[in-house]
Amino acid sequence: MSEAFRDLLIEIGTEELPSTALADLSKAFTAGVTRGLTDLGIGFAEAESFSSPRRLAMLIRQVETRQPDQESLRRGPAIAAAFGPDGGATAAAQGFAGSCGVEVSELGRERTDKGEWLVFRRRVKGAETVSMIPQLTEKALADLPIPKRMRWGDGEIQFVRPVHWVCLLFGDTPIVGRVLGVEAQAATRGHRFHHPEAIPLARADDYPERLREAGGVEPSFERRRTMIRSLVEGIAQDNGLIPEMDPSLLDEVTALVEWPYVVFGRFDDEFLSVPPEVLIETMRKNQKYFPLRTPSGGLAARFVAIANIDSRIPEEVRAGNERVIRPRFADAKFFWEQDLKHPLSGFFPRLETVVFQDKLGTLAEKSRRVAALATAFARKVHEGSDRVERAAMLAKCDLVSTMVYEFPALQGTMGRYYAAHSGEDACVCDAMEEQYLPRFAGDRLPLTPCGRLIGLADRIDTLAGIFGIGLRPSGAKDPYGLRRASIAVLRILIETPLAIDLREAIGFGVGGYPAGTLNADTVESVLAYVLDRLPGYYQEQGIESDTVEAVVATGDVVPHSIDRRIHAVDDFRSIAASASLASSNKRIRNILVKAELDPMTAYAPDPALFSEAAEERLWDSIQVMENLIAPLLAKQDFKGVLDRLGGLRVDIDAFFDQVMVMTDDLNVRRNRQALLGRILCMFLNVADISKLH
Repeated sequence: MSEAFRDLLIEIGTEELPSTALADLSKAFTAGVTRGLTDLGIGFAEAESFSSPRRLAMLIRQVETRQPDQESLRRGPAIAAAFGPDGGATAAAQGFAGSCGVEVSELGRERTDKGEWLVFRRRVKGAETVSMIPQLTEKALADLPIPKRMRWGDGEIQFVRPVHWVCLLFGDTPIVGRVLGVEAQAATRGHRFHHPEAIPLARADDYPERLREAGGVEPSFERRRTMIRSLVEGIAQDNGLIPEMDPSLLDEVTALVEWPYVVFGRFDDEFLSVPPEVLIETMRKNQKYFPLRTPSGGLAARFVAIANIDSRIPEEVRAGNERVIRPRFADAKFFWEQDLKHPLSGFFPRLETVVFQDKLGTLAEKSRRVAALATAFARKVHEGSDRVERAAMLAKCDLVSTMVYEFPALQGTMGRYYAAHSGEDACVCDAMEEQYLPRFAGDRLPLTPCGRLIGLADRIDTLAGIFGIGLRPSGAKDPYGLRRASIAVLRILIETPLAIDLREAIGFGVGGYPAGTLNADTVESVLAYVLDRLPGYYQEQGIESDTVEAVVATGDVVPHSIDRRIHAVDDFRSIAASASLASSNKRIRNILVKAELDPMTAYAPDPALFSEAAEERLWDSIQVMENLIAPLLAKQDFKGVLDRLGGLRVDIDAFFDQVMVMTDDLNVRRNRQALLGRILCMFLNVADISKLH
């Protein structure tokens, strides 16, 4: 490798870092350093991140050993002020030259559109890269997304965890300097238990292999993750079982160990009487174990744990893991048995004591509002309102059960179990869990009518209530999850689908609150907020925002209908006539607006006032087209409508080429404007395509 380039190693050794943040911290640290190099004009080939519970590190390949030289330009006085009538330098010129440390004769000149100036040009020699690494590293660490930093010892330095060592190496040259108060060395440290001593490094690129071979540490997060997956899947397969490889759990376990060692454990079969979701939640959340299933899909009384130590007595490690899980499972079994002593409806009185929101009442009051709202929706879409009302009244009951109090992530899931145990209808049971779907972007939607309608009603009640008391989300703050709720409302209405008028639905939601509780503009505020989520929703499908804007401009507030219009316009944009027709619609709209005519009004032109063949042909085409699209509109075949309207392009273009709309004759002008308004109205049956770019 040329000495113009060297590999750069930066490693920060710490106490155990937060496992859930390790991967993000590592990526941000590497990004900060590489961004700093780029800002300094220092080139490099590629950067590889390393991270383990006790280190954040990176190896940046082929880093330039110095900054490129740069030219510094300093502007002085204007030439007119720099020299007198006799050509001699003025005090201004001499003062500028003196401040630059040169004679006036050594200054240059620069001409701009504002005049000519004295300038001082100086070539600045680029600094050695090695001299800037400590400060650059400090800045990258200071910029890390750390919500709360800590101090240690008697110093004032702060970081996410105490720093124990710093390794800075540029090729084979140790970098002298301090980072976070720690003197840099050309050495790393290995596994806390298997090799806690310092490991000298001769070269930066020795780092990963020296840690693996001498230190008992796999420094690559991705390689360690792959090792863990392989170990878990291997031991499960050896025992005829199937592991549940939750990606977030895999990431967390990867962040907890420096070198993984597999532990295969078991628990008593008696605990299998508890719902599997409870046992799985306990294993994942509390113990970081990987649950195992039998080939038939049932939960096995086995688990896989990953240890951070190669024990000389592995049986003891296994026994220890089995021992700590037993009391947790025993508690879960007790909670389950206690909750089963009551029917699900028996928990409802407790909802009277749980506040949903200070100004919006209790969970019991919310349940009654949601039940009324979901029942109204059920009647709209011709579903069984009795089951929907029953499901809505029971929907929040599991929130006050002992099990959900201990395991909040199981809300809905436990409701389904308790509803089934209470003998509720299958649709009611499913709705207990489905009301929360979708939980996140891309999540599945409710499958049952009860689940869809309750999920919809619950979110609309929340949107109406929170907006109605003035707690609209601002910036990144959205404590009530209203953005997520809005997307869920749109997805349920569009993808299920449900042909429900959104303005009317929000109005029902507002009407469920006592008079005077909510602001007068709540319906329109919530409607606008939900519709504002449409561009983002369709962006993920590759649909342009102006397509969405064109449809929303029609005033349609039935999301299922909006969706059909949007896809019709998206298809329309691919036909040859679309650009010309969009331009014509824009021209027509401008003409009508300037004439103070409402573009949404269907005008009736008088054929007796036509004097040009082009306007007569256009009028004939319009009448034929209106008859053609009427049955298509009746069945909401918006794509078919736009396909037919594409046939108007030739006659519209001819009209604008051959007919003067803004004629001096007021009656003729108004008649021609009415003719154009008739065209715009046909397109507005689908979208305002004048908004297409």
